[in-house]
Amino acid sequence: MMLYDKANLESTFMSHIPNNLKYAKTHEWAKPVGDHLIQVGISDFAQEELGDLVFVELPEVGRKVSAGEQCAVVESVKTASDLYSPVNGVVTQVNTALADDPSLLNQDAYTHWIFTLEVEDASLAHLLDAASYQAQIET
Repeated sequence: MMLYDKANLESTFMSHIPNNLKYAKTHEWAKPVGDHLIQVGISDFAQEELGDLVFVELPEVGRKVSAGEQCAVVESVKTASDLYSPVNGVVTQVNTALADDPSLLNQDAYTHWIFTLEVEDASLAHLLDAASYQAQIET
């Protein structure tokens, strides 16, 4: 019988957190994809907590959202969870592939963005970096 210490076991199962993204405390990630465009998705930690995703309610293209405003929903076999915009902006694009196959987020939460925002200020300084987000989910 092999014994595992708690720290080793936790590090084995920790979510992968890319350093090139910024994170909201509500588990959304943001990625600049142009001077005034930001893609938004959910973290790997969030999709793991939700379980098998079965539905994604995408925001309406053209909708103006404020940072912290509820703007989308993901549903799993366990629960539904609101998604919040990490920044102020206007929804310019949604990932319609998620409407057909929400499980894409379970496969790779960082490849499959949910929506894109056009923003006046692409600064994400108010969001968490990867290390700070990691510290948040460990507590």
